Amino acid sequence: MAWTEVEAAPRSCVVLVPAGSLEQHGPSLPLGTDSLIVTAIAEAVEALMPDKILLVPTLWLGASEHHLAFPGTLSNDLDAFAASLVSLVESLVTHGFSKFYVLNGHGGNAAPIAFALRKLKNLHKNLVLGSAGYDDFCRQAVADAMDGPQKTIRHADEAETSLVMHLAPQLVRAETLRNDGLMPDPPLVGLISHFDEITDAGVLGFAKLASPEKGRAIFEAAVQGVARELAAIADGFVFRR
Repeated sequence: MAWTEVEAAPRSCVVLVPAGSLEQHGPSLPLGTDSLIVTAIAEAVEALMPDKILLVPTLWLGASEHHLAFPGTLSNDLDAFAASLVSLVESLVTHGFSKFYVLNGHGGNAAPIAFALRKLKNLHKNLVLGSAGYDDFCRQAVADAMDGPQKTIRHADEAETSLVMHLAPQLVRAETLRNDGLMPDPPLVGLISHFDEITDAGVLGFAKLASPEKGRAIFEAAVQGVARELAAIADGFVFRR
C-alpha cells in the first residue's frame, strides 16, 4: 500500500498484526514455520473481508530463547518484542486507528503480547485491543483431525507439520519426519522448560502422522474462526449482563 491508501482506509477497520517466529522446528520443517502459518491465516482472513481489515507485516522475530540450543533460531528479547508491538500500535494510533488485534502463531510470544496490550490499554483507554493464538480458533478441528494421542497443537508435531504440508509442501523434508518429545511424570501444569530439555530433535509430538488433508481442515477452521472474531470487533459489540 501507499500512504494515501492507508489514509483512505476506514478507521472502523481492525488492524491485524500477525506475530510469528524464526526458530527451529525439528529437522523436517523450516525455521519460519510459525510466521508462515500465521501469515497465511491472516492473509486469508483479509481476503474474506478486505474492507474490515488493515493487515500489517508479520512480526517475525519472536521471543524464542527456549529454542536457542538449536542452530538457526533467532530470538527477540521479551522486553524488546513487547516494545516493538507497542511502537507499532502507537504509530497507527497517531493516524487515527483504534482497533487492534494480534494474531499469534508462536507460544513464546503470548506473555510479551499480553504485557504490551495491557500497557497500551492503560495508556489509551479508548482503544479496542485483542489477541489470541490462531490455535484458539481451531481446537475442535485439531482434535478431530489428529490420529495420534496428542489432540492439541504443540511444536513441529502432527498438526503443525500438516499445516505446512498444506500451505508449502515443498518446504517439508519428509524423509526426516520423526516423533519426539518428553512429558513430566507425574504430570505438571505450570513447568517452564527449554526445548533441548524435553526433545532430542526439537519436535514435540507425532509428526509422522501428518498429512496435507489434516492441514487443510485445520487451516480452514482457523480462518473462519478468526474471521468471525474480527468481524465482530469491526462491526461493533456490546457488553451484556
